[in-house]
Order: sequence, then C-alpha cells, then structure tokens
Amino acid sequence: MLDYDEIEFHWIGHDGFRIVGSNKDNAKKTIYIDPFQLTKKQHSKNDADILLISHNHYDHLSLDDLKQVISQKTSIIAAKECIEQLKELDVKEVKGVEPGDKLNIQNIPIQIVAAYNINKKFHPKADGKVGYVLTLNNHLIYHTGDTDIIPEMSSVSPDIAFVPVSGTYVMTAEEAARAINEFIKPKHLAIPMHYGSIIGTEKDAERFAGLVKICNTKILERE
Repeated sequence: MLDYDEIEFHWIGHDGFRIVGSNKDNAKKTIYIDPFQLTKKQHSKNDADILLISHNHYDHLSLDDLKQVISQKTSIIAAKECIEQLKELDVKEVKGVEPGDKLNIQNIPIQIVAAYNINKKFHPKADGKVGYVLTLNNHLIYHTGDTDIIPEMSSVSPDIAFVPVSGTYVMTAEEAARAINEFIKPKHLAIPMHYGSIIGTEKDAERFAGLVKICNTKILERE
C-alpha cells in the first residue's frame, strides 16, 4: 500500500486498484478500478463506494470479482460497451460513459478519457473504451486504461498516473515511459500496471521505472 498525502493506493493486481481518499466534502470514499483475480485477502470486502470499469474484456470486467467489492451503496461507472453485462448487479446506480464525459459521483469529479490501440487490434478506438481521471484530496489521479500512446493523454496533466507496461495488448515499458515523459507528464508520481497476471512481469515495471525522468515512480506490491 502506498499512502500519498492521505490517499491510500492498493494495487490489487493487473490493472486493478483500490483507492481510499476524500471527496470535495472531505468524506472518505473507497474507489475500485478494474478488479480482477482478487486474492482471498480482498474477498468479501463489499466496501466500494464507486467502481470504475475501463472496458469489457474479461480481465477488466469480471463479475465474480465485482461481487466481492460491490454493495447496494455502490455507484458503477463503466464504458458503454459494459452496461449489458452489469444489469444483474444490485447496486445504487450504473452509468455508461464515453470519452469526453465529465461526471460528479458522490461528490468526486470524474473525467472520462479515451483509451485505445494505434498499432494493434485489441482495443479499437471505435469501441469507446476508456480511462479515468478522478479528483481525491485535491489531487488528479489518471488511470489510463488499456492503451497505447495517444494524443488524448496530453490533455490530462495529472498529479499521479497509472500506465500499462506489459506490451502485446498495451504499451511496452519503453512506450509507457515515453508516454509519461512526453505526453502525460504527471506532477508527482507514475505507477506501472498491467503485469503479473496475464502478461508482463515485474521486470517490465522495473524497466519502466528506470526510464521515467520527469517524475518519481513507485512499483506497488500486489495485495
């Protein structure tokens, strides 16, 4: 776990995170992003105030894992292509989003950013898969989703960014470092993701960290 300015960042594997921070009213909120293959330690928490889903692939939209974190108080925000699969869940609300949308969910501002491949076929731009920018404790946190280097990254200017580093389906470690150094330019911190489950290893994360020059990096331990 990383405690950064009273925000807790828990890496729960692959592209998945559990983030605990404060909304604009200084109320504590627990946000999950893309939970997948949760460890037993993460089972039956059912503590999600907000759940963000970047796209409809099984390693990002896993109903078995979602059921471990949601409750009737949970707001689910997901790319529109996910909505049909989420209808069975007993939650507060389900909202479909697309790139360019701006929301305020439980008094947390959330911007929706495009996420897509430019030189491979796994995440076409036409699908409307997404990344998220949320504001907690007055910090902008950018989860890029599954993506290559794309122009939309330059519009965010976050404090903290999570980027995939495994290659094959997403950016390589080298491409992810270039995305951070030249496009995203986080003010404080870059955190690698998308390794250790389906594809990619900690060596990819380490290579990425060694190539980032514009900000600090942190490789989180899976919880």
